[in-house]
Amino acid sequence: MVPVGSLVNAAAIIVGSLVGIGLHSRFPDRVRDVVFQGLGLCVLLIGMQMALKVENPLVVVCSVLLGGITGELLGLEHLFERIASGLKRTIRSKNVRFTDGLITASLIYCIGAMAIIGSFTEGLTGDRSILFTKSILDGFASIALASSYGTGVLFSFIPVLLYQGALTLGAGFFQAWFSDLLIAQLTATGGVLILGIGITLLGIKQIRLSSLLPALVYVVAITLIMGG
Repeated sequence: MVPVGSLVNAAAIIVGSLVGIGLHSRFPDRVRDVVFQGLGLCVLLIGMQMALKVENPLVVVCSVLLGGITGELLGLEHLFERIASGLKRTIRSKNVRFTDGLITASLIYCIGAMAIIGSFTEGLTGDRSILFTKSILDGFASIALASSYGTGVLFSFIPVLLYQGALTLGAGFFQAWFSDLLIAQLTATGGVLILGIGITLLGIKQIRLSSLLPALVYVVAITLIMGG
C-alpha cells in the first residue's frame, strides 16, 4: 500500500516551506523579529494544549528526565549538528538556524494524535481524510516556520514521511501497541518538548531539544511496561 496521505503531507510541507523561505527574504529584520515572537507564543499554545492531554504526569516527568540524561550521555546534540552540517554542505546552505528549524518542525509535525491516528486510519481503512486535513495545517505552519527558520523546515518532510509512512504500512501491527493511553502520554510528552521550542523562540532560555528527544522513547516504554 502506498502511503498517499503521508506523501501529500510531505508535499504540503515542501510547498509551505518554499513560500515561507520566499517571504523570509522580503521581510525587514524588525518584521522577522515580530514573526519569530508571535510564532513562539503560538508554539507555546500548541505545546500546552498537547501537554494537558497527560494521563499520568509522573510517567511524563520520568520520561523527560531520563530522556535528557540519555540524550546528553549519547551526545545527541552534537550528533544532530554533524548530520545537519553534512546536509547543509550538500545543499550549500548558509542558514545558521538550519538544525533548529529541522528539529522544531519535525517535532511539531510528527508528535500528536493526528499523525498517529491519521496514519493508522489510512493503513487500516484507506481513509486519508485525517492526513489530508493535517497536510493543510502543516502547510500553513511551514510558511510561518520557514519564514523564521529558513531551509531546515523544508527538510522536515523527510522524518514526517518516514514516520507516518511507517505507521501506515505497519498499521495492523502498531495499532495493537498504540492504545488511547499511550497516544495521550506520547502526545503530552511531545507537548512538553514543544513548550521548550516556544521558550527558545521567545529567547527566554535555550533548551537543548535534541538531548530531550529520547523522552519520546522512554514514555512509550514506561507506558507499555505499566500496562498501557
